[in-house]
Amino acid sequence: MGDRLGYLQHGLDAATAIGDIGVISSVVETPAVGFEGNPFLNACFTIDTQLPPAVVMQKLLDIEQSQGRLRSQGQGYQNRTLDLDMIFYDDLVLDIPNLILPHPAMAQRRFVLQPLCEIAPHKQHPVYQKSTQALLDTCEDNTPLSIHELKLRHPIYAKLSAHTFICVEGIIGCGKTTLTKRLAQHLGFKTIEERFAENPFLPKFYRDPKRYAFPLELSFLADRFNQINEESEQLDLFQSGVVADYHMSKSLVFAQNTLNEDEYPLFHQLYQLMSKSANQPSLCIYLRQTPECAQGNIKKRGRSYEQNIGTDYLEKLAKGYDQHLPFLQQRMQVVSVDVTALDFVLNPEDLTQLLRSINAQLGEAV
Repeated sequence: MGDRLGYLQHGLDAATAIGDIGVISSVVETPAVGFEGNPFLNACFTIDTQLPPAVVMQKLLDIEQSQGRLRSQGQGYQNRTLDLDMIFYDDLVLDIPNLILPHPAMAQRRFVLQPLCEIAPHKQHPVYQKSTQALLDTCEDNTPLSIHELKLRHPIYAKLSAHTFICVEGIIGCGKTTLTKRLAQHLGFKTIEERFAENPFLPKFYRDPKRYAFPLELSFLADRFNQINEESEQLDLFQSGVVADYHMSKSLVFAQNTLNEDEYPLFHQLYQLMSKSANQPSLCIYLRQTPECAQGNIKKRGRSYEQNIGTDYLEKLAKGYDQHLPFLQQRMQVVSVDVTALDFVLNPEDLTQLLRSINAQLGEAV
């Protein structure tokens, strides 16, 4: 009933009071089953909790009620705002008032088994001694089912979603673009990625820094200014925010290291003029990375013009950012996370750890 996806999202967000949300399935849509009514949306998720099953079930019922769910004492099914069921609790087999585990009807319901298979295909049913996938393969339920175009947002992104313009910063090789893409994907935001490959001065700069430093920094400044203003003004219904893998002021950090004492004051004056009319983020996520680890990441990604970047240059950039952060903190909220020991590219748990660190600095941790 009503905002169906919104009710599902409310239920998922509220479940964080029970424990840590793990993986979340796609949302599937089916006709009403067992009565004539509106089509239903369904999804499955995992949760890590220390609470006993009866307490979990009561909290789920409380969440339903908070979203306007009124359970009828009569017979039969009916439309509802939100329905939260427990399918498994580890391998527990249980039959107590208001709760039977595993859920007694799960094996007969394709709208349960299909999303469940997305997140736990090998989970064994402790009574049937079959995996979720095996139960789906033999399920006789032919109710039509479709995947909804919109997905549920993991609650760990809730605080970040309050910011419609986020930037990610840090030295070369710290993982800015990767995190930008991950955040945009989960938030449903648009990405703004720096256009390194399109800058004709960059390869020349690495060959002859003194000659090409000023045109390089000036071209990057102009491109960052234009890109941020153009992209952040072109949001649509399904992309309600922006995540950029840089802040425009990074031009100052790099210019301090590349320009001479005559060039930098002029460059700084140009920056001041342009920044006054540039769209500004409300949140900056700064990734701290040791020069040694950053250099290793640079070599892995294999951009030919970057292979001669030394740790001494990266160290200068890191010090430049440290000096620059107070400038950013006067203009937006800044969170700083050390990612030296994290591999959020290959390890989902490291990404979760990174996000929890960000949330802890944004306020009460999810």
